Amino acid sequence: MTIKHCSPIYLFNKKSFSCHILVLTLSVLGEGTSSKPRINPLISADMCIPEVLDGTYDYDLAVIGGGSGGLACAKEAVNLGAKVAVLDYVTPSPQGTKWGLGGTCVNVGCIPKKLMHQAAILGESIHEAVAYGWEVPSINQVKINWSALTEAVQNHIKSVNWVTRVDLREKKIEYINGLGEFKDPHTLVATLKNGNKKELTAKNILIAVGGRPHYPDIPGAKEYCITSDDIFSLSHPPGKTLVVGAGYIGLECAGFLNSLGFPATVLVRSVPLRGFDQQMAGLVTSEMQEKGVVFQHKCVPLSVERLESGQLKARWMNTDTQQQSEDVFDTVLLATGRYALTEQLNLKAAGVTTLDDHGKVVSSDESTNVPHIFAVGDVLSSRPELTPVAIHAGRLLARRMLGGGKQHMDYDNVATTVFTPLEYGCVGLSEETALERYGADNLEVYHAYYKPTEFFIPQKNIRNCYLKAVVRREAPYQVLGLHFVGPAAGEVIQGFAAAIKCGLTMEQLMNTVGIHPTVAEEFTRLNITKRSGKDPNPASCCS
Repeated sequence: MTIKHCSPIYLFNKKSFSCHILVLTLSVLGEGTSSKPRINPLISADMCIPEVLDGTYDYDLAVIGGGSGGLACAKEAVNLGAKVAVLDYVTPSPQGTKWGLGGTCVNVGCIPKKLMHQAAILGESIHEAVAYGWEVPSINQVKINWSALTEAVQNHIKSVNWVTRVDLREKKIEYINGLGEFKDPHTLVATLKNGNKKELTAKNILIAVGGRPHYPDIPGAKEYCITSDDIFSLSHPPGKTLVVGAGYIGLECAGFLNSLGFPATVLVRSVPLRGFDQQMAGLVTSEMQEKGVVFQHKCVPLSVERLESGQLKARWMNTDTQQQSEDVFDTVLLATGRYALTEQLNLKAAGVTTLDDHGKVVSSDESTNVPHIFAVGDVLSSRPELTPVAIHAGRLLARRMLGGGKQHMDYDNVATTVFTPLEYGCVGLSEETALERYGADNLEVYHAYYKPTEFFIPQKNIRNCYLKAVVRREAPYQVLGLHFVGPAAGEVIQGFAAAIKCGLTMEQLMNTVGIHPTVAEEFTRLNITKRSGKDPNPASCCS
């Protein structure tokens, strides 16, 4: 606990001719420990702080949600001299899974997903090593130890949780492990784990609560199914798994599970990877099918029931034929979208009304209809649900809010990667979106299949290694979108994302000398358009 109101002590440094403000605070280290007053230098006049608390509120900024966007905004606000509190609480999933500070990305998103993906790649690499001359004893006995994998992943996550808490403490950000809601436009009430209530006021409030997995309204969904909230800490091997949903979360989970040795079936309601370039999505699913993943297209789930054996019987229906099917699985993983955690915030008490049908905040610049209440991250409507987006938006918001900043978040041309067995990276417009926006006569699509050098010796499948550039057909032939399916797609696309931001043209791309032999250089070798009808397959690797 910290005394909120106390008189500042002004100290003048004769050597540096600067005035420093120190505030005497009384800190209690914890239950059962002695409390000692101590002097903490909180604010320096050298920092050019635009304004500090006038005593009307407890904090300059209160952040609801301890994920990437909220934490980034909080830290930047502190750098600008603000007094900040962060409220964060994880409601356990229907299966009882909960986690620590850091939000979706750290605990049940990007980080564990990438680690599981890497585990799958390593498993494949062991088999490929034999072709390269490595003598691997009992190659047919190579298998994953699920418990060892999840323990390693969770240990890393817990280390990040700890570092995050230490970072908040060092930056003098008050962390409140409580479920926050509005009492009025400037007042928040946090319900702590023990049921006690903590009330606080803030001049500015940021909503950064993110979202949680959606459960379809079918029998057995919440009782027997898991989601991405649960898979990375599942206490037992998942075995034969049904994945309901073919968005990027569903395909990534199905991909690494199948590669780890757990057969996966995917129910596709409409199209895979909705919102992404559909030609590239087709290549991703084609690769997954060739690796053994089963796809049930145009299918929706009907029910899930637990059998006496402990296994799960799932039923689904083909929406085209109305035919019903069923099968028995060890695990059913739901990946049918996510919803924003705004309902529990009592936004009515704050006067916030700018919400869409899914409970997300509709905003062009992270603001709401209430001038001092803002939102960043996945809780925003029609914005990329990506960690780096939330982080950058949060920092820029803090600078505008407290530092006189003018820069706004640019949500266009944000790069991303789908970590399926053969990765898909993209930046800019999909071919479909470009066609809608500019028309077929005003576009050229340069494309090529390619052969990764490292695929040759183990004779890996190259049929789905493909890339394309969507380009304006008029000078200066601006590149509108780049798409790449292949190994290390994320690493490839990241560099080209900066070029797209700088207004990359096709001439500049063609005049860039590639690094040989890499897969990234294939973008610099593009010269065949779809319009030409020429064969996009390469004649050789070095010409």
